[in-house]
Amino acid sequence: MPVVDNAIYKDGLRVATPASLEETFETHESHGGFVWIGLYRPTDAELDALAAEFGLHPLAVEDTRKGHQRAKLERYGDSLFVVLRPARYLDDVEQVEFGELHVFTGPDYAITIRHAESPDLAKVRRRLESSPELLARGPEAVLYAVLDEVVDEYAPVDAGLENDIDEIEEQLFSGDPEVTRRIYDLASEVMEFQRATRPLVGMFDALERGFEKYGVDLELQRYLRDVKDHVLRIVEHGDTFRQLLQNALQVHSTLVAQRQNEETKVLSEAAVAQSEQAKKVSSWAAIIFAPTLVAGIYGMNFTHMPELDKPWGYPFALALMLAFAGVLYGLFKRKGWL
Repeated sequence: MPVVDNAIYKDGLRVATPASLEETFETHESHGGFVWIGLYRPTDAELDALAAEFGLHPLAVEDTRKGHQRAKLERYGDSLFVVLRPARYLDDVEQVEFGELHVFTGPDYAITIRHAESPDLAKVRRRLESSPELLARGPEAVLYAVLDEVVDEYAPVDAGLENDIDEIEEQLFSGDPEVTRRIYDLASEVMEFQRATRPLVGMFDALERGFEKYGVDLELQRYLRDVKDHVLRIVEHGDTFRQLLQNALQVHSTLVAQRQNEETKVLSEAAVAQSEQAKKVSSWAAIIFAPTLVAGIYGMNFTHMPELDKPWGYPFALALMLAFAGVLYGLFKRKGWL
């Protein structure tokens, strides 16, 4: 159902739980206090009804209708429109899942609209209802509690990303071929995490600038500043994660280049060794070829060959073979081929 919870609060206590938006609109004024309506992916008709009842700004309503907004805070007179990007870490797939949450607050209303499963706003409502003194501070207390829950849910994401980066550092020196893909995927998640968390710093700054002008309760100011401190730490971690991943990518590139150089060196040494062997084989082939050439010439058995009828013909042929072989051996030995 689009309407997850719907209640009217006065002096920090739930005084009515209307069964529908229409009943909420009818009984709100009679009870006083403020109304907190929690919706999950409401229809256009429900958004139009809320806008008409509470005077929500058309631009904010249009953003809520379309969804897929960046984290931001916009003020329209005495009302606020806040877009948050909650996140949760999925251990089974080692990925970060991002959601979207819209919050409208005004003098007598708080409207929370979830476009994803997180955060658990029922938990936020139980927390506030168990602290009437905090809930009595009105819709701004709801905004604080929602911000606090979203920021608290960033902590497991922060820890999960840190653990993944530690694992990547181990993979870098193991030669795992999948590490490049993992670095790229993790860098994308870190950048998405930064897009969700970094705007919160500016949002809290804007809230602080309006503390005095809009008479924000002093205790709420302290609570909001505490949440801002958590945000600043998370943002700093995100910057560190991004730098670590950039360094990991550079180290990986260096290691790949080193391995390629080593492989090239091995191939070059093998090529040199093969070249040396080829020189030796070629040298011995040339040495053997010289006597073979002489023997081949004198083995052609022509009738008229001057040396065949000479008594020194045979020794001459042998001497010629040895001379050719000796000269070639000496030549190749001097060149270092043998």
